[in-house]
Amino acid sequence: MTKIMVVDDDPEATDLLESILQQQGYQTVAINESKSAVSLAEHERPNMFLLDLMMPEVDGFKLCRALRGHRDFFFTPIIIVTALNDNDSRAVAFGAGANDYITKPYHARDLIAKIKEIFQQEEDEA
Repeated sequence: MTKIMVVDDDPEATDLLESILQQQGYQTVAINESKSAVSLAEHERPNMFLLDLMMPEVDGFKLCRALRGHRDFFFTPIIIVTALNDNDSRAVAFGAGANDYITKPYHARDLIAKIKEIFQQEEDEA
């Protein structure tokens, strides 16, 4: 089963994302503490990450870079899910290694479409 890891400091946001993902048949793991996200990912081995950008301690940009710098997650897809809706944030996120970027508030169908698109691209490239 495909596992998606959600990292957001807001428990309500992670609960909502987990609910949306589980309704689509995805297995989820969520964490509200970005500084522990990499170690949890090493244990859980997700197939994709959904990251918020505005988090205390380790923000989403730094976490995205850390995941891209980790040998086990270099190719694991990362979608940024954030309230930041400006071109600079998008550019920095893509520069940090994000595969896609979606802004809050989002429509669940749009998020699921992006997830499916990324997984389909991976299958086509394999």
